Amino acid sequence: MAKTFSSEEVKITLKDFNLLEVTSGKKKYLKEFFSVKGTVIMFICNHCPYVKHINIELVRMTNEYIHKGISFLAINSNDAEKYPEDSPKNMKKISDQLGYNFPYFFDDTQKVAKYYQAKCTPEFFIFSGKGDLYYHGQFDNSRPGNDIPVTGKDVRYILTKILSGSNFIENPIVKVSSGCNIKWK
Repeated sequence: MAKTFSSEEVKITLKDFNLLEVTSGKKKYLKEFFSVKGTVIMFICNHCPYVKHINIELVRMTNEYIHKGISFLAINSNDAEKYPEDSPKNMKKISDQLGYNFPYFFDDTQKVAKYYQAKCTPEFFIFSGKGDLYYHGQFDNSRPGNDIPVTGKDVRYILTKILSGSNFIENPIVKVSSGCNIKWK
């Protein structure tokens, strides 16, 4: 596993794409899942040990915040030919097995990862209901083997601020993530 770091500066707004949503097996527009309160775009995959490390808490956190009006969209942009564990068929298996309560999209052209400038898994982008980037980076400080508990502290902080109605961000907050690199074609 090659440790890769996310970008320190990303200037983007929430953008719609039409991708395969693996649970339904149908192509869907991301905007169908955007929330007027806030939207979290998560770049994850099946095989990455960094993603596996946070999966249980990720599901717990999404269960908590979806009921408060925050939407979550997971995107896998890895080359499934070279990494068959990240194929749509296997994505559906993982989604079912772990109880993902959010749509899990396959970015076969890798256009979405390029637009968002995603570099690693896991990597999070949190947007206001208006589509402005509020946060980019890590789930929390926990990594495989560092003995820091997985809490989702950094993502939870931003979501709590959004739900409190705070207009607190002039520039996005960045906490560099690290994990497996996106497997480019």
